[in-house]
Amino acid sequence: MVQYGIAINLLAFFVMGVDKYKAKRRRFRTAERTLWLLAWLGGALGAMAGMYTFRHKTRHRTFRYGLPLLAAVELFLYWRGMR
Repeated sequence: MVQYGIAINLLAFFVMGVDKYKAKRRRFRTAERTLWLLAWLGGALGAMAGMYTFRHKTRHRTFRYGLPLLAAVELFLYWRGMR
């Protein structure tokens, strides 16, 4: 379970970075649905870290408020599962 959490968060972080890279170069982008799917599958912490690291999607209210909320819920669930 720990390996899954690490992998999905790294993937979400990486996808945020790639999407920001593509946005700067006006290339085909990653769908917001995909970013949210990764977050809902357990990668909210990685997606949130990517959002702030790459300054990506920070103007979108759903990402600005939704990702930290989802990350807090996931942190609680990870913490609860490890006990």
